[in-house]
Amino acid sequence: MQDLVVMGVSGSGKSTVGAALAQRLRVPFADADDFHPPANIAKMTAGHALDDEDRRPWLDALGNWLASHPDGAVLSCSALKRAYRDRLRDFCPDLEFVHLHGERAVIERRQSSRPGHFMPASLLDSQFATLEPLAADERGLLVDVDQSVDTIVTAYLAETGTTPDTRQPREN
Repeated sequence: MQDLVVMGVSGSGKSTVGAALAQRLRVPFADADDFHPPANIAKMTAGHALDDEDRRPWLDALGNWLASHPDGAVLSCSALKRAYRDRLRDFCPDLEFVHLHGERAVIERRQSSRPGHFMPASLLDSQFATLEPLAADERGLLVDVDQSVDTIVTAYLAETGTTPDTRQPREN
């Protein structure tokens, strides 16, 4: 098993799906939100989007965490831009992504059900504007968020041929 990043805009279900995948794969899980320095959280709480300079040390901390788990781990992280994913791949070249995507109305509904989260709904537009979907040369899977967590996890496992019991690819 290699490292895996569950990516998408705020409210897409990254943390919930990432934790479920990690549990099924029996590997460590981390939420990228927990790695933000206080200045980043304060900026987002005030309704301001982070810029690339704000994200650089955060991405390095995430990359170091991933690299410290050579037997596999799952990280939930927006990873909205190709450059951010490339930075994470600097630490873990074989990194895979699960891109949770969905209609704006679905994401908005999910985001509104998270009271007290530091990322205000007002930043959702900037998230969609910044999002660069996975390119054809990036290892990953695009998954619609408008389904159950179990369905998403099962789809990932089936698509990749990963069995949760052995964490090894299935042989055909």
